[in-house]
Order: sequence, then C-alpha cells, then structure tokens
Amino acid sequence: MTPVNYWVIGAGRFGKRALNGLLARKRSAHIVLVDRCCDALAGIREARVRTVCMDGADFLDRMLLDGRRPDWIIPALPVHLAFEWVRRRIEKTGRIERLPVPPSLARSLPNVWPGRKGELFVSHADFICPQDCLEPAGTCTVTGRPRPANLYDVLAGLSAGGLKTVVLRSRQLSAGTGGYRPKALFAALEEVEKARSDVLLATACRCHGVLQIFRVHRSSRL
Repeated sequence: MTPVNYWVIGAGRFGKRALNGLLARKRSAHIVLVDRCCDALAGIREARVRTVCMDGADFLDRMLLDGRRPDWIIPALPVHLAFEWVRRRIEKTGRIERLPVPPSLARSLPNVWPGRKGELFVSHADFICPQDCLEPAGTCTVTGRPRPANLYDVLAGLSAGGLKTVVLRSRQLSAGTGGYRPKALFAALEEVEKARSDVLLATACRCHGVLQIFRVHRSSRL
C-alpha cells in the first residue's frame, strides 16, 4: 500500500481530531504533526506520526521551500494558514499590508466573526457541527434542509471594490477534517503574485471558511 503523507498544522483540539481520524481511517497515512507548543505534542507515540515543535507557517515556509511536499496539508490553527504562508513568501522580496474587511462585504456573508490577525471567519452554520459530519453535497446533516451554496463558490464570487479574489478549496479527507494539496497552495500564491489590485484570499470547504484582505507592495528593484 502506497503511503499517503499528511502534514497536520496545529496540535490543539482540531489538530488532534484530524490526527486521530486519519490514523483510524487511513491505514496508509504517514503524518507530520506540527505545533509551536511542545507540550501539545507530548505523549504522542504512534509510529506513523512524527512531531515537530515549530510555528506552523514557518514550518510550511521552510519545508515547501526545500521542495519536500506532502500529499495533503491540513490547517488546524486559529489563524489563516494559507495567508500566513503566502505572506512569508511575498515578504522575501516585497511587503504585505493587511487591510480591514469592508463592513458591507462582511454583512453579505453568513455568520462571520473576526480573528486575531485581521482575518474573518465565516460559516453557513450557526451551531456546532457534529465531529463526524461527512459534508454531504445535498442536505445538512444537522438541519436536514438543503445545503446552501458551497461556501467556496460564494467566496469566489466576491468582487467588492475591485478585489482580486483567490479561493483555496479545502477538501474533506476524513469526517470533520479538510485539507488541500501543496499544488493548490502554490497555485493560490501564483494568483496573488499576478494580482494588480488588493487581494481577498480565502480558504473554504462547503460550509466553513476564512478570508483575509491585503495589499501587496512589491520591491522597487523588481
């Protein structure tokens, strides 16, 4: 059986849930679990898991730069991991300026709440989703009603103020756990690098997402 490599970024409640779900359901899984808090990694003795005590975005920046890529990246942090990685890449030659999310844009989205670093979390759910949700395409597992439009499509349709919108789709890997391939992350970076307007970068699955708006200041030497 060919091993499938996962990088789980964050070892808190959601990271541990992702870890346990992958170990239980994916016999071929080989997992790197990353967290800046070494105590969060203590006690993990599973042979298929390697732990790394390091900031998650710094880990991605260093490891992906070296060309070592997993099959899947699973963000499990209370920040927008894709943005933090993109910011590190852009700031090797330029600068990122975080911008506030316009109130009118926030009002157009369901169930929003602000993050600690200017990001905006958004969800179709106004309740706590069950841990074993399989993200069915047609009907919500909690309400039994037809699911609203896929959130990644909703976010991709945003164009307020001439924003360049880049959406990284999170795909379900096990119940309650989503992730994306490195190829998709690099494709998002390429779109940001080509943008000539302010950027809205989002990561989203069918129901939940996070977005950040920013401006890229390029080096005058480029």
